[in-house]
Amino acid sequence: MKGFQNALGALADPKELTGALDLKNLPTDWLVDKYRDMMTIRRAEEAVAGLVRSGEAKAPCHLGIGQEAVAVGVSAHLNAGDKVYSGHRGHSHYLALHAPLDGMMAEVLGKATGASGGMGGSMHLFAPEVGFHGSVPIVGATIPIAVGAGLACKMDGKGQVAVAYFGDGACEEGVVHESLNLARVLDLPVLFVCENNLYSSHLDIHLRQPSNSVARFAEAHRVDHRVIDGNDVVAVSEAAADLIANARAGKGPGFIEAVTFRWLGHVGPNEDIDVGVRRSPGELTAWKRRDPVRRLTDALSASRGVGQDRFAGIDAEIVRAVDEAVAFARASAYPEDRVLLDYVYAGGAA
Repeated sequence: MKGFQNALGALADPKELTGALDLKNLPTDWLVDKYRDMMTIRRAEEAVAGLVRSGEAKAPCHLGIGQEAVAVGVSAHLNAGDKVYSGHRGHSHYLALHAPLDGMMAEVLGKATGASGGMGGSMHLFAPEVGFHGSVPIVGATIPIAVGAGLACKMDGKGQVAVAYFGDGACEEGVVHESLNLARVLDLPVLFVCENNLYSSHLDIHLRQPSNSVARFAEAHRVDHRVIDGNDVVAVSEAAADLIANARAGKGPGFIEAVTFRWLGHVGPNEDIDVGVRRSPGELTAWKRRDPVRRLTDALSASRGVGQDRFAGIDAEIVRAVDEAVAFARASAYPEDRVLLDYVYAGGAA
């Protein structure tokens, strides 16, 4: 695009920001917990990819491997009273809140024990007991819902916040701008989190927008915003802590643009290196050097003396838990025919 602005600079360059993270003064055990959370998401999504390849998962599955630090960094500052909403690539947002792994896997397979009763599949997750109030596949659809939840939080006066996760492609939907405007005008406690992975489906951002940074939309609506490395869980946590605290204190909405990159294609388990102007084997290899998990473990090993055996032990525990969740999902029954209308008409099961 003529006149395209590379406003993100090094944040959008996979050759930059590949080293170990700056851990600041964060506690070692807290950081190891973030490793556990990110690896839980990664191993779970790898398992989902396997279910897609085998044909067991029938509905479309959108995977966010490589983007785990965003959800984990934000969720570190949320509680079960908050209201979190996601879109079609929502496994990480669900799991980062420690929602049931069994429920997600069963939902992916369409089983009655799933998070949405087997009625929605991968893109329709629900776990209100931990603050996750839903994900839907329509691009941008949960953003105005989160704003409505933010209004409810403000009226309740309990210090709760609403969170809307979405991608850079959603920023081309009009409802995003309407939502930002209303949240600012009413000073609602809403955190908008854009996972800018530089692609909308298969189309690079430079073919869709005049700038690769979407935080300009927050600026236009005078919403406090941070543009950060989305593959740095410490940076995400710091930005989220600041903006969520402001929202809880009645200072209005915040916006995080977390620059990241999904390792797999738009939908399914393949890398899709044959589509997109820049999505090549070399580009993907370069982005994998910014692996958020590896950068955290490198830092913990180098500056905190955390041994590889500790990481390996945690990973083994996660793999066992994921395997058990998949086994649970496989053993679960499909919904009975009699419940097919229960979630359609008022008065049915809910």
